[in-house]
Amino acid sequence: SILAYNGAAVIAMAGKNCVAIASDTRLGVQGQTIATDFQKVFRLNDKTFLGLAGLATDVQSVSQLLRFKLNMYKMREEREIKAKTLSALISNLMYEKR
Repeated sequence: SILAYNGAAVIAMAGKNCVAIASDTRLGVQGQTIATDFQKVFRLNDKTFLGLAGLATDVQSVSQLLRFKLNMYKMREEREIKAKTLSALISNLMYEKR
């Protein structure tokens, strides 16, 4: 079912001058494994990564939409998006369907 929760684990931590992001790459429904190479961490630009967990179709949709919005921002503003602005963009994207 498309409404089946695929599950995932994404964890991140920051240190002085470094970050670490880890995720599983399994895509499955309950005990059935469908793929072992499903991407859940996405590089948005040179300094920004995004980890997404949950329903596989949502992960793909959000990552594609966010990449589109970032490309539009870069074309319009002629610069990379700042972290605070990106945070607001993601927040608005997550809550616009509520």
